[in-house]
Amino acid sequence: MVVRNMGDSKKVKSFTLAGLMFLSIFLSGCIGLDSSVDPRASLQAYPLSIQEGETVTLDATDCTAVEGVITGFKWDFGDGQKAETVIGFTTYTYDTFGVYTVTLTVENSVGGQDQISSSISVNGAPVMNLTVPEQVKTGDAAFLDASNSYDPEGKDLLYSWDLDWSRDSDADGDQRNDIDATTPTVLLPTNSSGKMKGSLVISDLDGATVTETFSIEIISRSFEVEWVTEELTFTWSDYLEQGNQWEDSISPGEEGRVMEFIATLQLEQELGPQDNFTLSLLIENDNYKKTVQTEGGNITANETAKGIMERDSINPAGENGIYTADSEEELINLLLGQAGSRTAQGVWTWTVFAQQADPDSLIDTLPDPDPGNNWDLEVIVTIMRPELTEITFG
Repeated sequence: MVVRNMGDSKKVKSFTLAGLMFLSIFLSGCIGLDSSVDPRASLQAYPLSIQEGETVTLDATDCTAVEGVITGFKWDFGDGQKAETVIGFTTYTYDTFGVYTVTLTVENSVGGQDQISSSISVNGAPVMNLTVPEQVKTGDAAFLDASNSYDPEGKDLLYSWDLDWSRDSDADGDQRNDIDATTPTVLLPTNSSGKMKGSLVISDLDGATVTETFSIEIISRSFEVEWVTEELTFTWSDYLEQGNQWEDSISPGEEGRVMEFIATLQLEQELGPQDNFTLSLLIENDNYKKTVQTEGGNITANETAKGIMERDSINPAGENGIYTADSEEELINLLLGQAGSRTAQGVWTWTVFAQQADPDSLIDTLPDPDPGNNWDLEVIVTIMRPELTEITFG
């Protein structure tokens, strides 16, 4: 029979528990068991698709420590740049296109850590290569070339030209948002001198745009002007019976500056009393009216009846020299339209009226053997016409 002491039993139990604890700690150290507890990482990135130079927001405020507290947030932005924050929130700007992986590492106070990643797509902006001439002469076309522009990711490009900021071609109240052309190159006509400003917007199919403005100096043309004297001759022939009239119009001022004119109305020679015709002129712009009648010539000298109308020193002579203008047509109009030199421009209306056509019948009951007469009208207008020679400098 074995008698055990109760105090010895308690000692055995205490020794056994202590041994188990020691063995547990020993074994834990031997086999590499880790008693830390990892946090749970959470990451929201927005927006996930951005343009070059734009900023993405990174939100890790939903991360949980699980045990202890979160002691830090380590950010790897995927482009070689890293950062650490004590709060779960940050922003980052990507300046170069590409796809980047943002990795967040979260640590807690008991030594645990967790990672989470998100992908950010950065769209590259088009690269604009625009060539524009600094100067062109009025009337010439300016060649605008953006055909060497490209998208770094190889995407197709859209071109929007606003060719003239001084015009609102779409009538929306904004002169700088028009779309006047959509091709990579433009041949831009010029009509008047001065500065022409515009812009080009190039965009890809993913919302990236690049804008460039341009300015072109449109310079006037230079001409050497020499005034040349010319005669314009107009002739008519017809037959008029007594009491009838003929009418026609000319516009000699369209050819040059009117200096003088002489008009001669001549009737066919007849036996007996000379016929009496009237020649009239109306220049509408000047409200100029003049009338002459034919006068009988010397029959023995075979002179016919005629009427002469003439006028000289109508306008001052043109001055030779060098002039500038946007076009040859503009300069001609300017020279012919100078103040004090516009007399006799417009329509000239000539009228021939047969007042009297003799001889009448000798017997009242018999018809007039010659109720009218043949006539000829010659009008000679002297003008000065500017001859232009364009001058090219340099």
